[in-house]
Parts: sequence; C-alpha cells; structure tokens
Amino acid sequence: MIIKPRIRGFVCITAHPEGCAQHVRDQIAVVRKNGPIKDGPKKVLVLGASTGYGLSTRIVSAFGAGADTLGVFFERPASNGKPASAGWYNSVAFEEEAKKEGLYAKSINGDAFSDDLKQQAIETIKQDLGQVDLVIYSLAAPRRTDPVTGETYRSTLKPIGKPFTANNLDTDKKQIQPVSIEPATEEEISGTVKVMGGEDWERWMTQLEAAGVLAEGCTTIAYDYIGPEVTWPVYHEGTIGAAKQHLRDTAARLDANLKVNRGRAFISVNKAVVTQASSAIPVVPLYISILFKVMKEKGLHEDTIEQIDRLFRTQAYNDAALDFDDEGRVRMDDWEMRDDIQAAVREVWPQVKTETIDELTDFAGYQENFLRLFGFGLEGVDYEADVDPEREFPA
Repeated sequence: MIIKPRIRGFVCITAHPEGCAQHVRDQIAVVRKNGPIKDGPKKVLVLGASTGYGLSTRIVSAFGAGADTLGVFFERPASNGKPASAGWYNSVAFEEEAKKEGLYAKSINGDAFSDDLKQQAIETIKQDLGQVDLVIYSLAAPRRTDPVTGETYRSTLKPIGKPFTANNLDTDKKQIQPVSIEPATEEEISGTVKVMGGEDWERWMTQLEAAGVLAEGCTTIAYDYIGPEVTWPVYHEGTIGAAKQHLRDTAARLDANLKVNRGRAFISVNKAVVTQASSAIPVVPLYISILFKVMKEKGLHEDTIEQIDRLFRTQAYNDAALDFDDEGRVRMDDWEMRDDIQAAVREVWPQVKTETIDELTDFAGYQENFLRLFGFGLEGVDYEADVDPEREFPA
C-alpha cells in the first residue's frame, strides 16, 4: 500500500514504516558523529521507549555508550491492512539497528502502569541482563489504572484556580485564534497527578529494587518541562504542573534511597520540542513555532536526540558532573531559557497574526518536525512506493 499522512487534530493517524526507520537511523547518525560516551550506562531500562525523548535516550544509550537496552511502551501493530503506530515502527527499526551492532535490544509492549508488566520486565532483566544501571522514566499517557485499587484516572490540560485565555495556533487551519480554558476541578487535578506524577515511577523503582535487579550505583532519570511564563497558566501552574511537582518530590525520595548504594535519581528539565504530547497542549504549538525560529537563527536549536546526547555527554556521564538548579533539577532547557532567547520570543508573540505566521514563526519547521514523528518527510524515502505495513521485531 501507499501510505500518506492523515492528520486529525493534533494526531497523525497513519505512520510510514520506511520513514520511521529512516528517522531512527538519522538519530543514530547524530550520536555516532559525536563519538563514544565515556563511562556511559551499560544495561538500560527505558520506560516509554518508542517515541520522543524516550526513544532518543534508548538510541544515545545504545549507539553512544554501547548499552544493552530493554524498552517498554504501549504501541499498536499493523492490522487489517492498516499501518502500525509510529512507535511500533520506531522500535522495530531500533532493534534491527542495535542487533547489527551486536547489542542486546528487546522490547515489551503493554501497559507499563500495570504490575503484571512490571513483573514481566523484571523477569526479562533477570534472565537477560542480570541488573540494570540506568532506568529512564519517560511515560506520557492520557489515563492510568491504579494497580492497587483498579480505579482508572485521566489527565487533563487545564489551569488551576481561574480561567485562562491566550492566543493559540490552530495547526490544522493555520490560524491564530484565542483559546479559553476553564479551571480544573479538584478531581481533575488529583487525576492528573495520579497519571502524570511520580507514583508509577516510584512503584517501578520499588519493585525493581525489591527484585534485586538494580545495579549498585544505578541512576534513574525522569523527564520534565517547565517552559516560559506565557505557557505557565495552562502548564507549569496548571494540572500538569501539579503532576510535575509530585514527580519532583518523588525524585527527592528516590534519590535519598538510591544514595545508600551510591545511586542517584534526578529530574532532567528538557527543552520544548514537537512531540505527540506537546502538540496537544494549548498555546504550546505557537510558542514552539516562534522558539524554533529564534533558536535556529542563533544556532542553538536542538531536537530530542541532540538534547539527550548533550545530557549524557555534559551532565550524566563522560567525566561530567551534574549541575543542579536551586530545586535540584538538571536544566537541559538552559539554551531555550536564555534571557536573549526568551526576550526575542516575548517580542514576537503579540505580533503574530494569521497573516504573519510564516513571516514571524517557523511554523514550516514545526510541521516538518510533526510529520517526521510519523515517518513522513524524511530524505531518502520513496513515499510513492508500495510498502508492506507489517513489521515484526527481529528474533
């Protein structure tokens, strides 16, 4: 079949297997160009390994540090002639490339919030890896079922305390329109914390430790985002912000526990990039479109692979030392949040109208990044060719 992008709202419902594979290879090339990472991790568990920052972390671990990796995710295989999800194709391609290098790479597809899957991961680690020395928590999901109570919670993107109104970029219509969002209820706030906070991260680490599969000196990292003040009402100070605060509190507890065996837990605050999750957040697509233009003009633009590669080389490994902010977080958004970058964004923000989107923002770059997430727009891929949507993981 010939696969073309089909976009509904902020999601592309098709993905291209050859394009996703090329996207993985392109990221591998970035890491290889920078050379080996000294004293990097050797056995890595990535929770949320199929797209975005999680996929890039798996790539940096494997092709920068030579690590064996176990990836956990929830993705859809091809069925009834319909393409698989991008994350499925990404993960198949990653395993194929890793095994060419003689690296162990295995994936578990299922509900990472469930205790059954945690036990499956633990048994796989025991059998294949013995122990892991790095655990990455990069899960993003709209809902989570509590394995203890069986209750399902849902996350929301809403402000807290008062309504929020701001200009928003409708990426479908390519229009600037005001968006108004009513404040979250207490139930919505608590539900978002249950889904996006640190409870599941802590549950993973507790069960991994109890099973004896955490190596001495093990590191665990969760990814975070803060962003500029213009997005704070709906993000940093909204329901997601409440969940992220819970995540940070969890990091402090995990760090204190891991230090007993010379381990560490920390939050990495990463820069704004186009991901399936960020595309759904009101105001953020407009901000990212402006930010991309500013950062590209200053030669500071990074995508997920450059961010994680820099995290490993300048902070977590490679004879580097962690540089924490006042709240104990590693700030990989340091270039994004530079005063000159943010001043330029603030200057442009009120000027952007529907008629000036192309002139004042890098909306074209935003769209290109969005389509690449699903395997479209990659150089070297024949999108007019007939392709089989079925892709299986290598034996």
